[in-house]
Amino acid sequence: MHAILQGKRLIAFDLDGTLIDSVPDLAIAVQRSLSDVGLPAPSEEFVRDWVGNGAQVLIERALTWALADAPGQVLQTTAYEAFMRHYGAAPNALTRLYPGVRTALHDLHKAGYPLVLITNKPERFIAPILSHFDLLTLFTHCIGGDTLAEKKPSPLPLLHVAQQLDIPPSASVMVGDSRHDITAGKAAGFTTVALPYGYNHGEPIEHSQPDLIISSLLALTE
Repeated sequence: MHAILQGKRLIAFDLDGTLIDSVPDLAIAVQRSLSDVGLPAPSEEFVRDWVGNGAQVLIERALTWALADAPGQVLQTTAYEAFMRHYGAAPNALTRLYPGVRTALHDLHKAGYPLVLITNKPERFIAPILSHFDLLTLFTHCIGGDTLAEKKPSPLPLLHVAQQLDIPPSASVMVGDSRHDITAGKAAGFTTVALPYGYNHGEPIEHSQPDLIISSLLALTE
């Protein structure tokens, strides 16, 4: 195992941009949602830069782009409900695991590390996606963006799972791809590990100054 895991007893993972490339399915759902409300559909490239703060913010960013102005509450609600319907109908059509993810998670699980998932994606989508990839049973806890009162970059979800497992933050690791993961991890007192291939609003993850940057999750098990 990587030296950064020495003395660690809990590993938390982000989902989108860390374990899975979900943007193709998210983009289709966003495009269909905006079409439903009579607005132009953004490209997948735009959606890639909007992912990371949960579904409500994703739709707000898409609507703001289409309108060149902030959306009203009625339009926001209508488009959000359409997105939840479209995405829920096909969350795994084009989504793929990043290389090395399956092997790394299984190796860490076999080594005895409790694994938890902390994502800003709505909780209702977590189990279907992880089950699709036969990964759900590897995680002791799965926290979505609407599971608790706050989501990343708040440290609350990280502190919640650490408390649930009775493991101190100093013995815990947060693995993610965006500044929200690193900010939450630092605020919670977790060691932070970043991956450069995910969704970080076009910013280099180095700017968030994580404790470690790795090119693949396999680096944690080498």
